[in-house]
Amino acid sequence: MKAVFFDKHGGVENLRYGDFRTPTVGPGEIRVNIRACALNYLDLKVREGLPGKKIPLPHIPGSDVAGSVSQVGPDVRRIKVGDRVMICPVFTCGRCIECLSGEDPFCPEYETLGVGIDGGYAEQIVVPEANAIVIGDGTSFEQAAAFPTVYLTAWHMLITRGGVRPGEQVLVLATGSGVGMAAAQLAKAYGARVIGTAGTDEKLAKSRELGVDAGINHTTHDIGKEARRLTDGRGVDLVIDHVGAATWEQCIEALANRGRLVTCGATTGAMGQTPIPKIVRRQLTIMGSNIGSRAELLRAVAFCEERKISPVIDSVFPLAEAAEAQRRMADRKFSGKLVIRI
Repeated sequence: MKAVFFDKHGGVENLRYGDFRTPTVGPGEIRVNIRACALNYLDLKVREGLPGKKIPLPHIPGSDVAGSVSQVGPDVRRIKVGDRVMICPVFTCGRCIECLSGEDPFCPEYETLGVGIDGGYAEQIVVPEANAIVIGDGTSFEQAAAFPTVYLTAWHMLITRGGVRPGEQVLVLATGSGVGMAAAQLAKAYGARVIGTAGTDEKLAKSRELGVDAGINHTTHDIGKEARRLTDGRGVDLVIDHVGAATWEQCIEALANRGRLVTCGATTGAMGQTPIPKIVRRQLTIMGSNIGSRAELLRAVAFCEERKISPVIDSVFPLAEAAEAQRRMADRKFSGKLVIRI
């Protein structure tokens, strides 16, 4: 099969388009003819090399996959040939106490598609039946591929960890990104007032089209001061952050008394200073968040179908131009999801 892969870590020039071994189907597994694969910043980190993580080489990146089922293995009961599916990128044992408790990311055998397992920059993929979610004919493969990682991450941050409630004020960082857009859409659908940040006025304008109530250009304004101005000095109830060091202190300042901050990453740096007396005096809550479980993804899919929420797609690239897609992602000059069409 054709695929885009790398056989050594480093720059985008290490991505190669060519022939790759075709995976075989085992018991409980299905083969999917991939039709679309969405990009994430994780793809770039995997290519560059993740500290402390050994990735088998050569390796195909790509965590978010959608396509049609072309073969099913022994013991497959739910999925059939011809089904249109999206793939949950969370791979676990399904037997340990964490899996049985719905805490998939804590499974000792936890793995992410496209990281320790060959991913979706390819014509075919073989995955466990349990990871396949059937999609309707009204959903394009590009939309389906753009859904799993960002909406599952946003759902876990906003609903499971953050406990968003109707009428709350929610500050969402980087609403031009996949996770930011998903979080803004979900928060709005839950009845919150949403304040979004972005690095350009153009991205802010696009976020308002998604229902964001107010915007902050973080290149020209202090997020904390603007968030307080936009809330009549009170501050926000919940901050959804994946930016990290560059805006950390401003996000703390943006919180109202008893406010909650949920973070899932640190794209601008890992070290953020937090004045402990401020946390104590204002009774703030700071929470870490990872990607959610397969059960949460099913809930997110059902919720978004009911509310007619769908991913925003910035650009679509052919498989052979996956390197160009990664360059566009690295430049950060996009708003929405970047998708590879196979």
